[in-house]
Amino acid sequence: MIRRWWVTLRRRLEAGMQQRVTRAGLLYTIAILLVALAAFASANNLLFLLLATMLATLLISGLISRLNLAGLELDFTVPEHICARRKVAARLMLHNEKRFMPSFSIHLTGAPPSAFSSTIYFPVVPRRSWLTETIAVRFGRRGVYRENGFQFSTRFPFGLTERWVWVRLRRAFLVYPCLDPQPGFEELLARTTGELESRQRGRSGDFYRIRPYEPLESARHVDWKATAHTGELQVREFAREEDPLLEIFLDLAVPPGEAEWFEKAVDCSAFLAWNAVQREARVRFRTQEFDVVVPAEADIYTVLKYLARVGPRNRKDLPAPGEEPSVQMVFTARPQVVEESDWRGALVLEPASFPEPRHGFSRNRA
Repeated sequence: MIRRWWVTLRRRLEAGMQQRVTRAGLLYTIAILLVALAAFASANNLLFLLLATMLATLLISGLISRLNLAGLELDFTVPEHICARRKVAARLMLHNEKRFMPSFSIHLTGAPPSAFSSTIYFPVVPRRSWLTETIAVRFGRRGVYRENGFQFSTRFPFGLTERWVWVRLRRAFLVYPCLDPQPGFEELLARTTGELESRQRGRSGDFYRIRPYEPLESARHVDWKATAHTGELQVREFAREEDPLLEIFLDLAVPPGEAEWFEKAVDCSAFLAWNAVQREARVRFRTQEFDVVVPAEADIYTVLKYLARVGPRNRKDLPAPGEEPSVQMVFTARPQVVEESDWRGALVLEPASFPEPRHGFSRNRA
C-alpha cells in the first residue's frame, strides 16, 4: 500500500517531465564537489556556507524549471482541406494557465509523427494568457493523422539542466492525396481534357437571358445595347448543353508488391478528378465499393475524402461502365481483366505505365 502511494505521488510530481544535465550543469556539479572536498578538508565555515549556497541554487533551479513548464496547454488547428506533400498554414495556440507565474524561455518542437518539424521560441508566456503562432506544416502521406506530438523544453533559469515534457494532441486530421502534378500526370490530363473538349458542344444558339456581368467573367458575351440602356455591364447568356462526363474507375484489387503503384494511382485519380471539376466537367468516380457523380450527387471533396482512406481490397469483380457517353479511364493492376470486360474502350493505366508516363496509357479497342 505504501509503495503504491509512493509511485502515485512520484508520477504526479514528475508529470511526464524528463531532464538532462547540460555542460554548464556538469561544470557546476564539479565545482560543488571541489568546494565540498575543500570544505571538509579545511573545516572552513566560509566554504561550508558557499557549499550550502551552491546546493540551494541547484535545488531552486530544479524547482523553478519544473514550475516553468507546469500549467502550459497547447491547441493546434489546421485548415479543413489538407493535401499530402503540400505546405499549409496551421495555428498554434499556447496557453499559460498559471495564476501568478509567467513562463520564460520556452522552446516548442514537433516530434514524429508530427507534421511540424521546426522549433518555435517563446521568450515569455504571461500568466493566464494565450499566445498564437502561425506555422507551416506538411503531411507526407494521405490518410488519417490521429495525434500530433509536441515537446516543451526549457533551460530556465540558470541553464544547468534542460527539462522537457511531451504533449499529445488527441485529434484526427484527414489528409487528401497529393494534388500536385507528378511525372506523367499533366500529359494524361492534357489528353483527357482534349477528349472532353471534343465532346463539349459549347453554348447553343438558344438565347436564355440577359443578366448583370460578374467579376472575372469573360467580356466576349457582353451585350452593349443592354449595357448602354441600364448603365451597368450586362451579359447575354445562352442555353448551354450538358457538361461532358469523365468516368474514372479505380480497381481496388491490387496484387502483392504493387502497393507503391496503388498510391500513385490514388494520387493520379485525385489529380485528374480535381482538375476536371475545375474545368467544369462532370466526373463520375467509381470503385468496387464507391460510386458518385460530381457535382450532381456530391462535391469533389467527397471523392477526396474517400481517396484519403481507401486501400486495396480483395475484390475480384469489375462492374460495367455507365451507359451515358463519357471519357472512360481505368486504373488497374489487372489489364487482362479489363480487356475481357466492357471497359475495352477506356484509357488504361497499369503498373508498367508509370516509369514511362508519356507513353504509359493505351487505348484498348473493342
